[in-house]
Amino acid sequence: MLTNLIDNAVKFNRDGGTVSISFSRNDRDQISVEDNGEGIPSHHLDRLFERFYRVDRARSRDLGGTGLGLAIVKHLAKSHGGEVSVDLPIR
Repeated sequence: MLTNLIDNAVKFNRDGGTVSISFSRNDRDQISVEDNGEGIPSHHLDRLFERFYRVDRARSRDLGGTGLGLAIVKHLAKSHGGEVSVDLPIR
């Protein structure tokens, strides 16, 4: 799961962008993967974790991938009693 999330953060980031990974433990363990790329338009968020869904089909095709990675991450997180979500920064 982490490999996919980090790979996406690097792959879809801007040139020279950064990726930050953090862990916190409260009631639940939380792992965050954050980049400073251009972001995801909010109208894509409802479908982001669907199988074969791609935000930018042309860019995804150029960079490789099947559109399955985030769907697999969601499925694995759920199977371990967790969840996955996206938080967009206010710009």
